[in-house]
Amino acid sequence: MKFTLSWLKDHLDTEASVDEIAETLTDLGLEVEGVENPLDTLAGFTLGKVIKAEKHPDADRLRVCQVETNQGVKQIICGAPNAREGITAVIAHPGTYIPGIDTTIQVGKIRGIESHGMMCSEREMELSDEHDGIIELPSGEVGERFVDWLAANAPEKVDPVIEIAITPNRQDALGVEGVARDLAARGLGTLIEKPIEAVPGSFASPIGVSIDADTLDAAPHFTGRLIRGVKNGPSPAWLQARLKAIGLRPISALVDITNFFTFDRNRPLHVFDADKVSGNLRVHRAAGGETLTALDDKDYTFAPGMIVISDDTAAESIAGVMGGAPTGVSDETVNVFLESAWWDPVTTAATGRRLKINSDAKYRFERGVDPAFTRPGLELATAMILELCGGEASEVVEAGAPIDTARSYTLDAAHIERLVGMELPEAWQRETLGKLGFTFDGDQAIPPSWRLDIKGEADLVEEVARIASLTKLEAKPMPRAQTGVPRPILTPIQKREQAARRTMAALGYNECVTYSFIDSTSAEMFGGSDAALLANPISSEMSNMRPALLPGLLQAAARNQARGFNDLALFEVGPAFHGGEPEEQHVQVAGLLIGQSGPRDVHAARRAVDPFDVKADAEAVLAAIGAPAKVQILRGGEGWWHPGRHGRICLGPKKVLGVYGELHPKVLAAYDIKGPAMALVLYPEEIPQPRKSSATRPALDLADLQAVERDFAFVLDADVEALTVVNAAAGADKALIEDVRVFDEFIGGSLGEGKKSLAISVRLQPLEKTLTDDEIEAVGAKIVEKVAKATGGVLRG
Repeated sequence: MKFTLSWLKDHLDTEASVDEIAETLTDLGLEVEGVENPLDTLAGFTLGKVIKAEKHPDADRLRVCQVETNQGVKQIICGAPNAREGITAVIAHPGTYIPGIDTTIQVGKIRGIESHGMMCSEREMELSDEHDGIIELPSGEVGERFVDWLAANAPEKVDPVIEIAITPNRQDALGVEGVARDLAARGLGTLIEKPIEAVPGSFASPIGVSIDADTLDAAPHFTGRLIRGVKNGPSPAWLQARLKAIGLRPISALVDITNFFTFDRNRPLHVFDADKVSGNLRVHRAAGGETLTALDDKDYTFAPGMIVISDDTAAESIAGVMGGAPTGVSDETVNVFLESAWWDPVTTAATGRRLKINSDAKYRFERGVDPAFTRPGLELATAMILELCGGEASEVVEAGAPIDTARSYTLDAAHIERLVGMELPEAWQRETLGKLGFTFDGDQAIPPSWRLDIKGEADLVEEVARIASLTKLEAKPMPRAQTGVPRPILTPIQKREQAARRTMAALGYNECVTYSFIDSTSAEMFGGSDAALLANPISSEMSNMRPALLPGLLQAAARNQARGFNDLALFEVGPAFHGGEPEEQHVQVAGLLIGQSGPRDVHAARRAVDPFDVKADAEAVLAAIGAPAKVQILRGGEGWWHPGRHGRICLGPKKVLGVYGELHPKVLAAYDIKGPAMALVLYPEEIPQPRKSSATRPALDLADLQAVERDFAFVLDADVEALTVVNAAAGADKALIEDVRVFDEFIGGSLGEGKKSLAISVRLQPLEKTLTDDEIEAVGAKIVEKVAKATGGVLRG
């Protein structure tokens, strides 16, 4: 929506500057997208007088002019045919930017003679398309700023143009009057009220109007009148200047008048050449298949249900969208039928989109114009046509009636004040809404007919708030719900998620955020159920809710490897779904480690990642989120883990805190990933909550008694797992045994075929008194007994 400053001042009595107006409009919600102010562009141009003009010695069409300027007499080379002695011209000194040619003037030589500036034409200054010669001014003093001369003698040429963005709910601001009303309500001026006087008709209109009964819901009101004896031709200069300023091309007086009221009052109109209309006009729904050549010279075929205006022979106009070429006005038009009607926004929008037509009328009707302004708009346009084109007006013909927009909402001033957060007295609120066109019946606020967007009490709050300006809102701390230290905002699980993210990132992993939807093949591979199948998936690759986070990480890894990134450390924290109900989800922390442990170096430290890398990372994350230090490592993971290279981190056979290890080769093959690939999956919700919660750290508990370490070597079958030995030894005395570690393995040799020797170190930490040799020997015997029972092994001699 564009308008000029002078156009705005036709409706608003204000002394505010363009910058103040632009800032206020944006603050009111009518965001200013741009301001074209010729005063800024032309500020560097001054007036000069040519005191001497001679022919250039080396060019027939150039003249060497001596010009008196505010910087003294300057020599300027000019090729304009009207460059001559005695004229007052517009001068651009070196360093001045010329907008019409996008050039900054400098001192230069033209055919060997220096030129110190330029005398400009109107096109070079973007004042018009005139470029047959330089500007000749009838008055002006040497050195006077050109913008000052224009402001005094041709103000329309330096009239700033403001462009604002219109949100769909502010259809009233599609007219300059609506913009002025908002500014007046803010206090930036006074709205100029212009009474609308009915134009009396001197004869009955020979063209009647009717609306079909099945069309009244989409076309409830139609007014029109015939004006005979008009003289159509170019519109006056002031009207052309306004239309040109906002980007419209003047066509003729009759058309320009309708365009003027479209932007001035948000009242689209249409004029028919009455002599080309056969019989009466009828508003009806198209049967389908009818055609019309519109004013844009394109042929359109109507679909059933579209609203059209027809005469007795054919369709003549697309209601609310565009008129037809057969009845369009021309310079020869002497009798016109002026139409002002109200069209349903939804029907108009559907018709325009179906026919792929965008017009100023359609843009306004689909947002909703003032239904009560149909007849007044006709009267205003009639008066201007009679003033500019002459003629004689008939009586008004009218079909239907304006739709009833009467509604009211309770104005609770105290409630509005609480919501806005500012002190806004009720008297001020009523006065503000009154300036916007609202009326009152007790505590009921009645919106004006042009504000179709006001549909509830919340809209009253918005109107008061935007006029009051939320930029004046002072920040105030919210009152505490309770005294003292506030309670934590994050839940324990959210704190664990936060700690897990930070720890994984600190370990060198890169966080991923993948879709919660995966394909059915991946869902089946990772234990998905039909309960998590989507009823209406986005695509076949997003048909299931993910049962685990690993599929998304594996897909991300595959994409990275396809682009040459083979060594990866990725992680994600998020929900996985074991059913289709909201409560059937659980939080996972998943990590994926692929490739080598680091870059190649001279020490040959680079190696392939292994299960112990992810085990260490899993233990670090579990420690960070508060898991117990003593856990069990068990087998029996899901089918996507390598059967011999993974472990479940448990607090018991049924309490699983996480799983780590190498992924199954079939999984890597399915995702086309080059291994080795290690992964970890942790379940933060399975970690028991501490029995005692405190905001402070617990006291440091150090044993003051010396620990004892004993080594044991067992001869076992070669297929016995080291983990079985460790768990058995650790269970011999849970109170004394602090740690069990494997430090040596020997296979074959004198042990025989199918045997191995496994050496472990057991650390005993007494808590109450120093252990005696007998007590140590007793614990050692229990360890040998437990390992023998669990593995069938014997102590190596």
